[in-house]
Amino acid sequence: MPVTGSTWREPAPVYFYGGMRTQVAIIGAGPAGLLLSHLLGAAGVESVVLETRSQEYVLARIRAGILEDTSVRLLESVGLADRLRRESMPHRGIYLQWPGERHHLDFVDLVGRGIHVYGQTDLTRDLVDARERAGQALVYEVTGTAPHDIDTDRPSVTYVDRDGNPGRVEADVVVGCDGSFGPSRQAIPEDRRRTWERAYPYAWLGVLADVAPSTDELIYARHPDGFAMHSMRSDTVSRLYLQVPPGEDIAAWSDDRIWTALGTRLDVDGWTLTPGPITEKSVLPMRAAVTGPMRHGRLFLAGDAAHIVPPTGAKGLNLAIADVAVLAPAVTALLRGDERLAAEYATTAARRVWRCQHFSWWMTTMLHTGDDPFDEQVQLAQLRWVVESEAGARGLAENYTGLTLDGA
Repeated sequence: MPVTGSTWREPAPVYFYGGMRTQVAIIGAGPAGLLLSHLLGAAGVESVVLETRSQEYVLARIRAGILEDTSVRLLESVGLADRLRRESMPHRGIYLQWPGERHHLDFVDLVGRGIHVYGQTDLTRDLVDARERAGQALVYEVTGTAPHDIDTDRPSVTYVDRDGNPGRVEADVVVGCDGSFGPSRQAIPEDRRRTWERAYPYAWLGVLADVAPSTDELIYARHPDGFAMHSMRSDTVSRLYLQVPPGEDIAAWSDDRIWTALGTRLDVDGWTLTPGPITEKSVLPMRAAVTGPMRHGRLFLAGDAAHIVPPTGAKGLNLAIADVAVLAPAVTALLRGDERLAAEYATTAARRVWRCQHFSWWMTTMLHTGDDPFDEQVQLAQLRWVVESEAGARGLAENYTGLTLDGA
């Protein structure tokens, strides 16, 4: 199966006045859309990718940074892991912490696999480079994107390009990889669409800092002042988070206040947090949502277009990867006359989505603090069970490092 060879080119869309004809129209050039295009191209299926943002914006946005073992193995299998293997940071596990105690969970010892720290920005760059080498049609800075005729076998997507010209992509299949606020999921008729949502009563203040990590592996810390996390992006860049109230004003957090709060919440005897220049600050709402079904007619949903998870369990990016890993062979088979995998896609993908929603909920509620002293004691009991019970530790490790693609 061809991947990213220097001379190989994927099938190209057919251009006509004001539009294109292709097999698969993909809305969204995030990791889900780009990886789906790559997987389809490797199977000889042509696609066009439409994106609202500029390429510069897509390549610069800071998002997730943890890849499951399952995700890494998939990327390796399709020729997308060369730089990942050179530059990622393999981790055997994580630290769980509460005041006075820090415990290491070694995932490799527990379940035989670990994780990789590799920023979504880096993965997106790898995917864009691979798409450009393959001659992929990527159309950036479009507006007014809208799927049409998804109940027929000739759906299409209309848009307006950056110069104000109307465009149209005629296709056999449309895939929405356009996030939770994109048009794709809204194209599913309201009487067929259902969304389950939860807003968590806290947010994360996240910072990037130009300083070497003060830890060899991620630290998840429960503290009376609120959750804190020490992650990293490289040997010289740290990524850190603080629990804050929803709607927190980022302007109220000076660099000194951030480092003081991190030092307090991550403190443990014999360990020191090293501060450094903060280069980026943001407040991330904590919410969960699942929209179903993930298929309607010739429209399929993948990634954030279908589901949002709180970031505590590091599942968002990995769920997107899993979705398209299941979707690509289903679409390929559908285009060749076999509808079985396409018919099963929504159920197969949703099984993994809900398993990851549960894990993300469990990690989130175990580590974030509120005002209820009963909840505090329950959280501490859960943490002690995880670090003292092999069954508890294995359960966390199994979920954190990645389920199988069918959610088992």
